[in-house]
Amino acid sequence: MNGDHVRWWQSGIVYQIYPRSFRDLDGDGVGDLRGITEKLDHLCWLGVDAIWLSPIYPSPMKDFGYDVSDYVGIHPLFGTMDDFDRLLHEAHRRGLKVILDFVPNHSSDQHPWFLESRSSRDNPKRDWYIWHDPGPEGGPPNNWLSTFGGSGWEYDAATGQYYYHAFLKEQPDLNWRNPELRGAMYDVLRFWLGRGVDGFRVDVIYHLIKDEQFRDNPMNPDWRPGQDPFQRFVPFYTTDRPEVQNIVREMRAVMDEFPDRLLIGEIYLPVERLVAYYGADLDGAHLPFNFQLIEAPWHARTIDFMVQEYERHLPPGGWPNWVLGNHDKPRIASRVGRDQARVAAMLLLTLRGTPTLYYGDEIGMTDVRIPPERIQDPFEKNVPGLGLGRDPQRTPMQWEGGKGAGFTAGDPWLPIAEDADWVNVAAQREDPRSLLSFYRELIALRRREPALAIGDFRLMSAGGDVLAFEREHGGRRFAVALNLGRMPHQIAVPLGRIALSTALDRQGEAVRNEVRLRGDEGVVIALDGP
Repeated sequence: MNGDHVRWWQSGIVYQIYPRSFRDLDGDGVGDLRGITEKLDHLCWLGVDAIWLSPIYPSPMKDFGYDVSDYVGIHPLFGTMDDFDRLLHEAHRRGLKVILDFVPNHSSDQHPWFLESRSSRDNPKRDWYIWHDPGPEGGPPNNWLSTFGGSGWEYDAATGQYYYHAFLKEQPDLNWRNPELRGAMYDVLRFWLGRGVDGFRVDVIYHLIKDEQFRDNPMNPDWRPGQDPFQRFVPFYTTDRPEVQNIVREMRAVMDEFPDRLLIGEIYLPVERLVAYYGADLDGAHLPFNFQLIEAPWHARTIDFMVQEYERHLPPGGWPNWVLGNHDKPRIASRVGRDQARVAAMLLLTLRGTPTLYYGDEIGMTDVRIPPERIQDPFEKNVPGLGLGRDPQRTPMQWEGGKGAGFTAGDPWLPIAEDADWVNVAAQREDPRSLLSFYRELIALRRREPALAIGDFRLMSAGGDVLAFEREHGGRRFAVALNLGRMPHQIAVPLGRIALSTALDRQGEAVRNEVRLRGDEGVVIALDGP
């Protein structure tokens, strides 16, 4: 890549904040915008480039902000529009970009649009949502399911029709086939872009268009009782419909009305479908989110193949991206263990493409066991016992030891981890060998060496459970060797010196044609010459 034409989102690092859990300044147990502003210096010290905020809009909070009742406001739990403007100003003053969540697939059932839509069949906004007559036998129109359990159809007795909801019944799906609805939603984007927001992460962008013939989804032959009930049918007619690409292009055109803004799409699809969201002429999403690292088995050969396939399917000029953790999936330290969490961080931050970090992963936060009486997530409440709940990875950020962990002076909305007295930012900042110190050193190396951010990428041969690759840019070459297993392993590497190791104890060590990796260890090696 030519360094003269690098966009901020190509060389930068995105840091996801779940606002309810980041920092609570007013003592009500829920994080807020002023709390995020207070902690911006931590993010600058860490070295990230952009923050992405999960929803902060007014909402009944049936799905904790993903049920929006006003797309151009701020929920009082989080503060005021003045608080948001101050956060935006302070972030920009520090050189940080601000990305908002945009939730266009569905609104809250308390949104004024839906209240109008359900008021009568002839209301002008009736067609802003997806309504249908009952099926031939008087029940739901078809077999479409809700991701959160049960039928995706809810009967409205007042008008004698069903409305579709891909998630909770309190989250009716918007009808993106309606041009007036699309125009209203594009004006929402313009509202926030006009305030200075740097981009959007678009929630379930691949859901936006549904089959206009309302055909049944096909059975999933691989589904078995005891698995997620939503997987019983393949969502062929409710997701990834061909017409959605036109919607993505229209969104991108709105973004392009403003200079240097970023459009990210949340897309859980196989890689060959994921890449379609770049657009036929790269006129779609800048970054269709790539969740392969979240979902892949933690084995070197699996990841090796996965990286090759992703790179092979990328369209010419399409910029890759990688995500290690988010608010919907178990935390990386719980998935692979605390030792491998360092290896995973090195992988994420040295692969070709834009990396996204999840708050708390930099200190090794793990999933927290939630007592039954403290469960908040509607997914877990609707489909209990299958381990699908998302509360364990949404617990409060651990800033320091003691009561409240520096997150709140009140009662936290979710339990704080039992290990917060030692797994916290304050303690790890004092320890030069901590995971937090490692993240900071790794990010600083990535910033100093453009080869690790925007350089060319080439996989290297490695046996065992080792993944290795080279990065090169501007005459600088690096080898990255990652041992995803517990057994030591030796691999051939050109001459060079270790620039960074996951244990922070081998910097400067000479490498002479081979390097011996300890179990659960990764190294970045600055190579000598061409």
